[in-house]
Amino acid sequence: MLILNNAMQIVEIKDRKTIREFLKVPKIIYKNDPVWVCPLDRETESIFNPKENSFFKHGEAIRWILKDEKGNLTGRVAAFINKNKAFTYQQPTGGMGFFECIDSNEAAFLLFDTCRDWLKERGMQAMDGPINFGENDVNWGLLVEGFVHPGIGMNYNPPYYRRLFESYGFKFYFEQVSNHLDLRKPFPERFWKIAEWVRNKPEYQFRHFNYKEASKFIADLKNIYDSAWTFHENFTPMEEKLLLKTMEKSRAFLDEEMIWFVYHNEEPVAFLIMFPDVNQITRHFKGNLNLWNKMRFLYMKSRKIMTRARIVIMGVKPSYQRNGLESGIFWHLNEVMKRKPQYTELELSWVGDFNPKMRALHESVGAVFAKRHITYRKLFTSQVSEQRSAIIPVDTKEKIVRGKE
Repeated sequence: MLILNNAMQIVEIKDRKTIREFLKVPKIIYKNDPVWVCPLDRETESIFNPKENSFFKHGEAIRWILKDEKGNLTGRVAAFINKNKAFTYQQPTGGMGFFECIDSNEAAFLLFDTCRDWLKERGMQAMDGPINFGENDVNWGLLVEGFVHPGIGMNYNPPYYRRLFESYGFKFYFEQVSNHLDLRKPFPERFWKIAEWVRNKPEYQFRHFNYKEASKFIADLKNIYDSAWTFHENFTPMEEKLLLKTMEKSRAFLDEEMIWFVYHNEEPVAFLIMFPDVNQITRHFKGNLNLWNKMRFLYMKSRKIMTRARIVIMGVKPSYQRNGLESGIFWHLNEVMKRKPQYTELELSWVGDFNPKMRALHESVGAVFAKRHITYRKLFTSQVSEQRSAIIPVDTKEKIVRGKE
């Protein structure tokens, strides 16, 4: 599909040439930005490959590049529909993401319009963005504050993108905050007292992930997640196959001792997943993971140049919340970090404004504000009132307990 607009051209991605151009756009936009880290090209492509992305089983995606009158690349964007979630909102809602664009309302609006029109043709009445065609732990939200190093999987963009989104009519849907924890500073003493109390309870077992039992741990993670997030707006169960693929793809840099599970008499009840910030290595590769860069990766990994790690997600079953399990996990994690002194900083990301319990946990461990992202929503009709993401109830434990009575 080719769309012309005042000499600008929107071209659908359909072949190797347009794929290369899609991948090239951000390298043009961020050419002079020393902070940006180029995502690995093959990681980006895997998202749009039905053989690798299980979301295609219940959704569809499309993407475009934008060229000016001289044929120069000036932008790109993708649109997608996750049918498992699209129809759970007040209005059917699709998504857009992988947006990159020069500082031009005309160019940005044409990209946004192209997504809107494609989604409207498929029955959507709104679009969220920038989001991912996959889980929300990567490529999610627009960076609006804290333009510092992007952790693995975290969106980074120029400050002017916010103006482009808001000028077009995107409205605030929810806020995502990432905090940083300096491992060189001691944890609050009361935190360790809680950890000691829960660790001394024989009914609780703390174990870290290992690949020999990957299938079991993935099943346990799904068990916990599907319970912990059941009260979240538009909740959908986690897909085990997607988790297994993520773990396999991360095997080159994943540290088994950075993923922890808690069991209550062998029932999985809590987990935490943390990844080393591989961006500290891949920032040198310009998106290309060829054989030479694979060798460089192994060398730099052995030199322990990764000094940061990112806590991607954690969860506790509602009936076990406020039992100090998070403190117990952090105690074990702290013991691991004592043996890995090269790590000096953790990024705790991201926590939405709809999750006050997790935000309170970040504060309790002494983490400080680092970054703010916003997920926007654009309604296609004025007949629907604007909404904000629903808050996860603080009393989910009581809800579960009362439900069993």
